[in-house]
Amino acid sequence: MTIQTIDTGFLKLDGGAMYGVVPKSIWQRLNPSDDRNLCTWAMRCLLIETAGRLVLVDTGLGTKQDEKFFSYYQPHGEATLLSSIKQAGYSAADITDVLLTHLHFDHVGGAVERIGEALRPTFPNAIYWSHPAHWDWALNPNPREKASFLKENILPIRESGQLKFFGNDVDDNYLGIPGLELVYVDGHTEKMALPKITVGNKTVLYCADLIPSVGHVPLPYVMSYDVRPLLTMDEKARLLSQAAAEGWILIFEHDPAIEAAIVEQTDRGIRVADTGKLADFL
Repeated sequence: MTIQTIDTGFLKLDGGAMYGVVPKSIWQRLNPSDDRNLCTWAMRCLLIETAGRLVLVDTGLGTKQDEKFFSYYQPHGEATLLSSIKQAGYSAADITDVLLTHLHFDHVGGAVERIGEALRPTFPNAIYWSHPAHWDWALNPNPREKASFLKENILPIRESGQLKFFGNDVDDNYLGIPGLELVYVDGHTEKMALPKITVGNKTVLYCADLIPSVGHVPLPYVMSYDVRPLLTMDEKARLLSQAAAEGWILIFEHDPAIEAAIVEQTDRGIRVADTGKLADFL
């Protein structure tokens, strides 16, 4: 099995929303904001190659929304989802599986493309995977998350016949891929799926929005977007303790500069011990 990160560019999000109850005087040092209080964030996806399967984890923001939508989030950067896949030596047609951690627009936007007036899956030969409870959650959103679930990102996947669900049972995690397990968490949104990957003797956890950046490792650093923030803290505590004890590599989907880190237990709680590119740790 080989894994690599896929750069899809950057967007801007409100710093206060991203850091929750942490004061700006503290988080400003981690990710300085502009004059509109917006910070730059990556949309870092993952590509897994194993046993004849090429699995893409998340798809970034995509390019099909209108100018008004993009004005809110200011996507920028030279990389795109498809250009980065091409740089890795593949094409959209080579992707066999698209694993969606959850269906918020900055994670699923690139899963569907607009061709003229038509919407179709970007990856024509891929199975798109989601959790059934999260899929239902996205199609019947609560008022807090409604703006994050866009039907044009979601419904064309089902209409294409390419959608499949990984199971409700915690034992049904594997998508038929040895070494790939899904860890379900419910603090950020219902049944977000975190890929936990065994590569040789290393364990890698793709943190999605549970720990979006290296600055979110301390337990109180929880996004205001989370629907159950206290549960997020419990989920972080459990997984970070295991990561520190077992030397896991954590991949950050939204950190603008740092791809991956190792954490350790200290007298101040779990803290980052080392950071770098994913390839540095494998």
